[in-house]
Amino acid sequence: MFVLSIIACRMFEDELVCMIEKHGNFATLVLVEDENSTSIARKLEHCGRAYKVLPLEEVPHFITGASPDSTIVVIHMLELALHAIPENLRRTVYGKIEQMSVYSQTVLLFYGLCGNVLGKVETEMSKCACPVYILKEENGEIVDDCIGAVLGGRGPYLSKLKSCRGVGTFFMTPMWAANWKEMIRSAGITNDPDNTKMAKYVFDYAGYKKVAKLNTGLVYEPKFDDMVEEFAMTFDFEIIEMDANLDLIEKCFCSALERRKSLK
Repeated sequence: MFVLSIIACRMFEDELVCMIEKHGNFATLVLVEDENSTSIARKLEHCGRAYKVLPLEEVPHFITGASPDSTIVVIHMLELALHAIPENLRRTVYGKIEQMSVYSQTVLLFYGLCGNVLGKVETEMSKCACPVYILKEENGEIVDDCIGAVLGGRGPYLSKLKSCRGVGTFFMTPMWAANWKEMIRSAGITNDPDNTKMAKYVFDYAGYKKVAKLNTGLVYEPKFDDMVEEFAMTFDFEIIEMDANLDLIEKCFCSALERRKSLK
């Protein structure tokens, strides 16, 4: 048996659904039941992907009763706003690793550095029952965040920033577009996500004038175009388009999943 446990920020929801669709069809899929799994469950259903929903405390029992030759992917989605308080993010992610590593052969984090909060997670959690991995570039560097992950790492990320020629640019993936009000609240821009006047004041003061629509090829948020246009109109931003891809995420996901072969 091989159990891959994935602990993921909801911002990576679409990328994770894509990986399951593309590479995980042979595996039994388990979603940890809580309010953060509702959206990914809906997207998996739309794709026709079967899954089980279990409370976290019932996952070990389910695994114990599974076929010895099965591959199980357990997904635990965590709330978007965790990064607002770094210590909360660290404490929550580390706690979930400790819980889930006990019955796993590999733990993969769909996270980046997130302000360097998770920069030492692999070494600091090395005494867990199984290896712990986080999204990394080819050179072994941990990606900065969800934007850096789809741009291919720090180098391409910096290149895109430089191409903006000093003009403040808001990078937007489909999940960012779908949740921008919650994200500006959690970032401390405004306590009221509907207070766009205050948010616009902050954006103007910081020099933001553009929103970059990142074309990843993901289609799980069908109103992506409309949501980016709404955001741009709300804050009087110019929309620019940038190519993005899932290559980095795909390599990390497949590498973690391939560990099942070496453990047979």
